[in-house]
Amino acid sequence: MVSVAFGSLNLVDTCLTDSPQEAAAYLRAGALVAFPTETVYGLGADAFDAEAVAAIFNAKGRPADNPLIVHIAHHDQLMLLAEGLPPNARTLIDHFFPGPITVIVKKKHGVPAVVTAGLNTVGVRMPGHPVAQAFLAACGCPVAAPSANLSGHPSPTTWRAVYDDLGGRIDCLLKGGRSVAGLESTVVDCTEAAPVLLRAGVITVEQLRAVLPALRIRAADTHDAVRSPGMRHRHYAPQGRVCLITAPREAEARSDTAYIGLSPPATAQRFGLAMHCATVEAYAHELFDFFRRCDAANLSVIYCQRTPTAGLGLALMDRLHRAAEG
Repeated sequence: MVSVAFGSLNLVDTCLTDSPQEAAAYLRAGALVAFPTETVYGLGADAFDAEAVAAIFNAKGRPADNPLIVHIAHHDQLMLLAEGLPPNARTLIDHFFPGPITVIVKKKHGVPAVVTAGLNTVGVRMPGHPVAQAFLAACGCPVAAPSANLSGHPSPTTWRAVYDDLGGRIDCLLKGGRSVAGLESTVVDCTEAAPVLLRAGVITVEQLRAVLPALRIRAADTHDAVRSPGMRHRHYAPQGRVCLITAPREAEARSDTAYIGLSPPATAQRFGLAMHCATVEAYAHELFDFFRRCDAANLSVIYCQRTPTAGLGLALMDRLHRAAEG
Protein backbone atom coordinates (compact mmCIF):
# COMPACT_ATOMS: atom_id res chain seq x y z
CA MET A 1 0.00 0.00 0.00
CA VAL A 2 1.37 3.43 -0.99
CA SER A 3 0.76 6.30 1.41
CA VAL A 4 1.76 9.95 1.53
CA ALA A 5 1.44 12.34 4.46
CA PHE A 6 -1.15 15.09 3.98
CA GLY A 7 -1.54 17.11 7.13
CA SER A 8 -2.88 14.79 9.85
CA LEU A 9 -4.30 12.41 7.23
CA ASN A 10 -2.41 9.75 5.31
CA LEU A 11 -3.58 9.44 1.72
CA VAL A 12 -3.61 5.80 0.62
CA ASP A 13 -4.33 3.70 -2.41
CA THR A 14 -7.89 2.54 -1.72
CA CYS A 15 -8.38 -1.11 -2.64
CA LEU A 16 -11.65 -1.80 -4.47
CA THR A 17 -12.78 -5.39 -4.00
CA ASP A 18 -15.80 -7.65 -4.40
CA SER A 19 -14.40 -10.12 -1.86
CA PRO A 20 -15.65 -9.97 1.76
CA GLN A 21 -12.68 -12.10 2.77
CA GLU A 22 -10.14 -9.73 1.20
CA ALA A 23 -11.83 -6.73 2.81
CA ALA A 24 -11.86 -8.50 6.18
CA ALA A 25 -8.12 -9.15 5.91
CA TYR A 26 -7.56 -5.40 5.63
CA LEU A 27 -9.68 -4.76 8.72
CA ARG A 28 -7.96 -7.43 10.77
CA ALA A 29 -4.66 -5.71 9.92
CA GLY A 30 -5.89 -2.47 11.48
CA ALA A 31 -7.15 -0.79 8.30
CA LEU A 32 -10.39 1.06 7.53
CA VAL A 33 -12.89 -0.73 5.30
CA ALA A 34 -16.12 0.58 3.77
CA PHE A 35 -18.81 -2.06 3.28
CA PRO A 36 -22.43 -2.29 2.11
CA THR A 37 -25.42 -2.79 4.38
CA GLU A 38 -29.15 -2.78 3.71
CA THR A 39 -29.40 0.81 5.03
CA VAL A 40 -26.34 2.73 3.78
CA TYR A 41 -22.65 1.92 3.36
CA GLY A 42 -20.61 1.84 6.57
CA LEU A 43 -16.96 2.65 7.32
CA GLY A 44 -15.59 0.02 9.64
CA ALA A 45 -12.69 -0.71 11.98
CA ASP A 46 -12.11 -3.36 14.63
CA ALA A 47 -14.20 -2.05 17.54
CA PHE A 48 -11.51 -3.09 20.05
CA ASP A 49 -8.67 -1.37 18.16
CA ALA A 50 -8.86 2.17 19.55
CA GLU A 51 -6.23 3.50 17.13
CA ALA A 52 -8.08 2.15 14.10
CA VAL A 53 -11.41 3.51 15.38
CA ALA A 54 -9.83 6.93 15.90
CA ALA A 55 -8.76 6.83 12.24
CA ILE A 56 -12.46 6.66 11.25
CA PHE A 57 -13.03 10.07 12.81
CA ASN A 58 -9.99 11.46 11.01
CA ALA A 59 -10.99 10.06 7.62
CA LYS A 60 -14.55 11.35 7.88
CA GLY A 61 -13.82 14.63 9.64
CA ARG A 62 -16.29 13.41 12.27
CA PRO A 63 -16.69 15.16 15.65
CA ALA A 64 -15.24 13.05 18.46
CA ASP A 65 -18.39 13.44 20.59
CA ASN A 66 -20.49 11.56 18.03
CA PRO A 67 -20.70 7.87 19.09
CA LEU A 68 -20.38 4.98 16.67
CA ILE A 69 -22.57 1.93 16.13
CA VAL A 70 -20.91 -1.47 16.49
CA HIS A 71 -21.86 -4.11 13.92
CA ILE A 72 -21.81 -7.81 14.79
CA ALA A 73 -21.95 -11.03 12.80
CA HIS A 74 -23.64 -13.27 15.36
CA HIS A 75 -25.35 -13.14 18.74
CA ASP A 76 -22.32 -14.42 20.66
CA GLN A 77 -20.57 -11.12 19.98
CA LEU A 78 -23.22 -9.25 21.96
CA MET A 79 -21.61 -10.40 25.18
CA LEU A 80 -18.29 -8.88 24.13
CA LEU A 81 -19.96 -5.47 24.06
CA ALA A 82 -22.96 -5.39 26.41
CA GLU A 83 -22.98 -5.48 30.20
CA GLY A 84 -26.09 -7.63 30.22
CA LEU A 85 -29.19 -7.35 28.04
CA PRO A 86 -32.37 -5.90 29.56
CA PRO A 87 -35.70 -7.47 28.54
CA ASN A 88 -36.56 -4.67 26.08
CA ALA A 89 -33.25 -5.17 24.28
CA ARG A 90 -33.80 -8.92 24.10
CA THR A 91 -37.26 -8.37 22.63
CA LEU A 92 -35.91 -6.13 19.87
CA ILE A 93 -33.03 -8.49 19.15
CA ASP A 94 -35.35 -11.48 18.96
CA HIS A 95 -37.73 -9.72 16.55
CA PHE A 96 -35.46 -7.58 14.38
CA PHE A 97 -31.90 -9.00 14.35
CA PRO A 98 -30.49 -9.29 11.76
CA GLY A 99 -31.93 -6.13 10.28
CA PRO A 100 -31.89 -2.32 10.15
CA ILE A 101 -32.12 -1.62 13.90
CA THR A 102 -29.59 -0.50 16.51
CA VAL A 103 -30.08 -1.27 20.19
CA ILE A 104 -28.46 0.95 22.85
CA VAL A 105 -27.30 -0.98 25.95
CA LYS A 106 -24.83 -0.53 28.80
CA LYS A 107 -21.34 -1.21 27.52
CA LYS A 108 -18.70 -3.49 28.90
CA HIS A 109 -15.62 -1.85 30.41
CA GLY A 110 -13.37 -3.13 27.61
CA VAL A 111 -15.17 -1.27 24.81
CA PRO A 112 -12.87 1.66 23.94
CA ALA A 113 -14.13 5.11 24.90
CA VAL A 114 -13.47 6.38 21.37
CA VAL A 115 -16.24 4.09 20.10
CA THR A 116 -18.86 5.43 22.50
CA ALA A 117 -17.74 9.08 22.71
CA GLY A 118 -16.92 8.44 26.36
CA LEU A 119 -20.44 7.28 27.24
CA ASN A 120 -21.23 4.19 29.31
CA THR A 121 -23.53 2.90 26.57
CA VAL A 122 -22.97 1.32 23.17
CA GLY A 123 -25.14 0.92 20.08
CA VAL A 124 -25.17 -2.59 18.58
CA ARG A 125 -26.59 -3.72 15.24
CA MET A 126 -26.56 -6.93 13.20
CA PRO A 127 -27.01 -6.11 9.50
CA GLY A 128 -29.15 -8.36 7.34
CA HIS A 129 -27.31 -7.61 4.09
CA PRO A 130 -25.67 -10.83 2.83
CA VAL A 131 -22.40 -9.14 1.83
CA ALA A 132 -22.22 -7.35 5.18
CA GLN A 133 -22.87 -10.65 6.97
CA ALA A 134 -20.11 -12.41 5.04
CA PHE A 135 -17.69 -9.53 5.70
CA LEU A 136 -18.45 -9.32 9.43
CA ALA A 137 -18.17 -13.08 9.83
CA ALA A 138 -14.77 -13.03 8.10
CA CYS A 139 -13.59 -10.15 10.33
CA GLY A 140 -14.11 -12.29 13.41
CA CYS A 141 -14.63 -9.25 15.65
CA PRO A 142 -17.26 -6.57 16.28
CA VAL A 143 -16.86 -3.72 13.79
CA ALA A 144 -17.43 -0.07 14.74
CA ALA A 145 -18.89 1.71 11.73
CA PRO A 146 -20.61 5.02 11.02
CA SER A 147 -21.82 5.84 7.50
CA ALA A 148 -19.02 5.85 4.92
CA ASN A 149 -19.16 9.52 3.92
CA LEU A 150 -17.48 12.77 4.81
CA SER A 151 -19.13 14.11 7.94
CA GLY A 152 -22.24 16.14 7.10
CA HIS A 153 -22.54 14.89 3.53
CA PRO A 154 -25.49 12.77 2.40
CA SER A 155 -25.09 9.16 3.48
CA PRO A 156 -23.76 6.89 0.70
CA THR A 157 -26.07 4.29 -0.83
CA THR A 158 -23.62 3.15 -3.57
CA TRP A 159 -19.97 2.22 -3.52
CA ARG A 160 -19.26 5.00 -6.01
CA ALA A 161 -20.65 7.56 -3.55
CA VAL A 162 -18.27 6.16 -0.92
CA TYR A 163 -15.34 6.48 -3.29
CA ASP A 164 -16.31 10.05 -4.22
CA ASP A 165 -16.09 11.05 -0.54
CA LEU A 166 -13.41 8.78 0.88
CA GLY A 167 -11.30 7.46 -2.00
CA GLY A 168 -7.68 7.95 -0.92
CA ARG A 169 -8.72 8.38 2.73
CA ILE A 170 -9.53 4.74 3.50
CA ASP A 171 -7.72 1.48 2.86
CA CYS A 172 -10.39 -0.73 1.31
CA LEU A 173 -13.86 -0.46 -0.19
CA LEU A 174 -15.97 -3.62 -0.40
CA LYS A 175 -18.24 -3.12 -3.38
CA GLY A 176 -21.87 -4.17 -3.27
CA GLY A 177 -25.10 -3.16 -4.91
CA ARG A 178 -27.12 -0.11 -4.08
CA SER A 179 -28.51 -0.06 -0.54
CA VAL A 180 -32.06 -1.38 -0.45
CA ALA A 181 -33.44 0.95 2.22
CA GLY A 182 -31.50 4.16 1.61
CA LEU A 183 -31.98 5.49 5.17
CA GLU A 184 -30.02 4.64 8.30
CA SER A 185 -31.03 2.15 10.97
CA THR A 186 -33.62 2.80 13.65
CA VAL A 187 -31.98 3.43 17.05
CA VAL A 188 -33.71 2.47 20.32
CA ASP A 189 -32.30 3.16 23.80
CA CYS A 190 -32.95 0.16 26.03
CA THR A 191 -31.05 1.35 29.10
CA GLU A 192 -34.10 2.74 30.92
CA ALA A 193 -37.28 1.06 32.14
CA ALA A 194 -39.20 2.28 29.08
CA PRO A 195 -37.50 2.00 25.67
CA VAL A 196 -36.89 5.29 23.85
CA LEU A 197 -36.67 5.87 20.09
CA LEU A 198 -33.57 7.99 19.56
CA ARG A 199 -33.44 7.95 15.76
CA ALA A 200 -36.29 7.07 13.42
CA GLY A 201 -35.28 4.65 10.71
CA VAL A 202 -36.25 1.74 8.53
CA ILE A 203 -37.94 -0.17 11.36
CA THR A 204 -40.96 2.04 12.02
CA VAL A 205 -42.56 3.19 15.27
CA GLU A 206 -45.60 1.10 14.41
CA GLN A 207 -43.45 -2.03 14.07
CA LEU A 208 -41.62 -1.27 17.32
CA ARG A 209 -44.78 -0.66 19.33
CA ALA A 210 -46.21 -3.94 18.08
CA VAL A 211 -43.60 -5.67 20.27
CA LEU A 212 -42.81 -2.87 22.76
CA PRO A 213 -46.06 -0.95 23.43
CA ALA A 214 -44.34 1.28 26.03
CA LEU A 215 -41.92 2.76 23.46
CA ARG A 216 -41.43 6.52 23.84
CA ILE A 217 -40.08 8.95 21.23
CA ARG A 218 -37.26 11.18 22.41
CA ALA A 219 -38.31 14.82 22.55
CA ALA A 220 -36.48 17.03 20.05
CA ASP A 221 -35.48 19.53 22.75
CA THR A 222 -33.94 16.93 25.10
CA HIS A 223 -30.45 17.97 26.20
CA ASP A 224 -29.21 14.78 27.86
CA ALA A 225 -26.18 12.85 26.61
CA VAL A 226 -26.50 11.99 22.92
CA ARG A 227 -26.32 8.19 22.74
CA SER A 228 -26.98 7.85 19.02
CA PRO A 229 -25.35 9.27 15.88
CA GLY A 230 -27.43 11.55 13.71
CA MET A 231 -28.99 13.51 16.55
CA ARG A 232 -26.95 16.64 17.07
CA HIS A 233 -24.40 17.46 14.39
CA ARG A 234 -25.10 18.71 10.87
CA HIS A 235 -26.26 15.74 8.86
CA TYR A 236 -27.43 14.58 5.45
CA ALA A 237 -26.99 17.98 3.78
CA PRO A 238 -26.11 18.46 0.11
CA GLN A 239 -24.26 21.55 -1.09
CA GLY A 240 -27.44 23.19 -2.40
CA ARG A 241 -30.04 24.66 -0.08
CA VAL A 242 -32.81 22.21 0.84
CA CYS A 243 -36.24 23.79 0.89
CA LEU A 244 -39.21 21.81 2.25
CA ILE A 245 -42.54 22.38 0.49
CA THR A 246 -46.05 21.00 0.72
CA ALA A 247 -46.91 20.90 -3.00
CA PRO A 248 -44.89 21.05 -6.24
CA ARG A 249 -46.44 24.41 -7.19
CA GLU A 250 -44.40 26.00 -4.38
CA ALA A 251 -41.13 25.10 -6.12
CA GLU A 252 -39.42 27.54 -8.47
CA ALA A 253 -38.61 25.55 -11.60
CA ARG A 254 -35.26 26.69 -13.02
CA SER A 255 -32.23 25.06 -14.57
CA ASP A 256 -30.33 25.46 -11.29
CA THR A 257 -33.02 23.99 -9.01
CA ALA A 258 -34.27 20.46 -8.33
CA TYR A 259 -37.45 18.81 -7.10
CA ILE A 260 -38.20 15.47 -5.44
CA GLY A 261 -41.50 14.34 -3.96
CA LEU A 262 -44.58 12.15 -4.08
CA SER A 263 -46.48 14.47 -6.44
CA PRO A 264 -45.26 15.06 -10.00
CA PRO A 265 -44.51 18.72 -10.82
CA ALA A 266 -46.35 20.19 -13.80
CA THR A 267 -43.13 21.73 -15.12
CA ALA A 268 -40.65 18.92 -14.47
CA GLN A 269 -38.69 19.68 -17.64
CA ARG A 270 -37.80 23.14 -16.36
CA PHE A 271 -35.84 21.84 -13.36
CA GLY A 272 -32.20 20.89 -13.50
CA LEU A 273 -33.32 17.59 -11.95
CA ALA A 274 -36.80 16.38 -11.03
CA MET A 275 -37.91 13.08 -9.54
CA HIS A 276 -41.41 11.81 -8.83
CA CYS A 277 -41.51 8.94 -6.29
CA ALA A 278 -44.54 6.69 -6.29
CA THR A 279 -44.28 5.75 -2.59
CA VAL A 280 -42.68 6.96 0.63
CA GLU A 281 -40.41 3.89 0.46
CA ALA A 282 -39.23 4.89 -3.02
CA TYR A 283 -38.69 8.48 -1.82
CA ALA A 284 -36.56 7.26 1.10
CA HIS A 285 -34.60 4.93 -1.17
CA GLU A 286 -33.80 7.71 -3.65
CA LEU A 287 -33.21 10.70 -1.35
CA PHE A 288 -29.49 10.56 -0.57
CA ASP A 289 -28.54 9.52 -4.09
CA PHE A 290 -30.69 12.36 -5.44
CA PHE A 291 -28.88 14.83 -3.18
CA ARG A 292 -25.55 13.64 -4.56
CA ARG A 293 -26.78 13.97 -8.15
CA CYS A 294 -27.82 17.54 -7.35
CA ASP A 295 -24.34 18.25 -6.00
CA ALA A 296 -22.76 16.82 -9.16
CA ALA A 297 -24.96 19.14 -11.23
CA ASN A 298 -24.15 22.16 -8.99
CA LEU A 299 -27.81 22.88 -8.33
CA SER A 300 -28.41 25.73 -5.90
CA VAL A 301 -31.82 24.81 -4.42
CA ILE A 302 -33.43 21.40 -3.87
CA TYR A 303 -37.19 21.45 -3.26
CA CYS A 304 -38.34 18.44 -1.25
CA GLN A 305 -42.01 17.67 -0.75
CA ARG A 306 -43.07 16.91 2.80
CA THR A 307 -44.69 13.54 3.49
CA PRO A 308 -47.02 12.20 6.18
CA THR A 309 -45.08 11.00 9.22
CA ALA A 310 -46.75 7.61 9.51
CA GLY A 311 -44.57 4.55 8.94
CA LEU A 312 -41.30 5.26 7.14
CA GLY A 313 -42.42 8.87 6.66
CA LEU A 314 -41.22 9.71 10.19
CA ALA A 315 -37.64 8.75 9.34
CA LEU A 316 -37.81 10.42 5.93
CA MET A 317 -39.05 13.70 7.38
CA ASP A 318 -36.35 13.55 10.07
CA ARG A 319 -33.66 13.38 7.37
CA LEU A 320 -35.33 16.12 5.32
CA HIS A 321 -35.54 18.47 8.30
CA ARG A 322 -31.91 17.87 9.18
CA ALA A 323 -30.82 18.44 5.59
CA ALA A 324 -32.83 21.68 5.46
CA GLU A 325 -31.27 22.85 8.74
CA GLY A 326 -27.84 22.00 7.35
